[in-house]
Amino acid sequence: MSDERAEMLDRWEGVASGWKATRAVFQRAMQPVSEWMVEAIHPQPGHQVLELAAGLGDTGLLAAERVQPGGSVILSDGAEGMVEAAREHAAEVGAENVEVRQMQAEWIDLSAASVDAVLCRFGFMLLLDPEAALRETRRVLKPGGRVALAVWDAFERNPWVAVLRRALEERGLAEPPPPDQPGQFSLSSSESVTELLDATGFDDVEVTGLDLAFEAASVDEWWAFSTQTSPSLAAAVRNLAPAEHYKLRDAVDAGYASFVRDDGSLLLPARALVAAATA
Repeated sequence: MSDERAEMLDRWEGVASGWKATRAVFQRAMQPVSEWMVEAIHPQPGHQVLELAAGLGDTGLLAAERVQPGGSVILSDGAEGMVEAAREHAAEVGAENVEVRQMQAEWIDLSAASVDAVLCRFGFMLLLDPEAALRETRRVLKPGGRVALAVWDAFERNPWVAVLRRALEERGLAEPPPPDQPGQFSLSSSESVTELLDATGFDDVEVTGLDLAFEAASVDEWWAFSTQTSPSLAAAVRNLAPAEHYKLRDAVDAGYASFVRDDGSLLLPARALVAAATA
């Protein structure tokens, strides 16, 4: 494993517990994404479904309900902490047709033509080699099988994270991500998603945008969620002196001010791109 890949996995291991603790916050906002993706794979009883970069497995667990009787879902993630959290989540909801495995999306440990559908919500854009992952995806799909994925739309359409990124960069706590490098916005256009699916041999490509929103009781609550789930933010604030921490929070508070409602709660717009294609 390359140093870069190992470092990336370590960062996600570091926030796995935070994702587990705050799962409901993210899923509440992203439920429309999961529903669109599951509909797009045309689930049928008896189908075998794989979820890549599954995190807590919400999308795969939704598919698991739709492939019964006789069908099953594999939830997979590269980070061991995410795998354990997904396993606990599957047990909590009583999903009996679900297997949870540690697996890298760029080399899928399954036989060729072994699954009917593959799901990947907000995963491909974070990979070092998304093209390799999609070629692997196509390899394990049966002829006519479906892939459904989600990525974030353009940076400026996602103030929920853009405010944090700008505050970090302005204070010298983060560098702007280099172009053509993995990151939240590395596949943030319909054209880039379509080109990637075309290049990896998929047909019948469709891409559409979904307008979403995150809600929090206060900026403080949103800050707590963000520091638990964002590897870059968690790393940036870990060793900050108190004075620098206060200055960062002041910048973040100012950035979110226009999204604060009269009761102090926060409504943050978000926009995802969802796509589906046929092997």
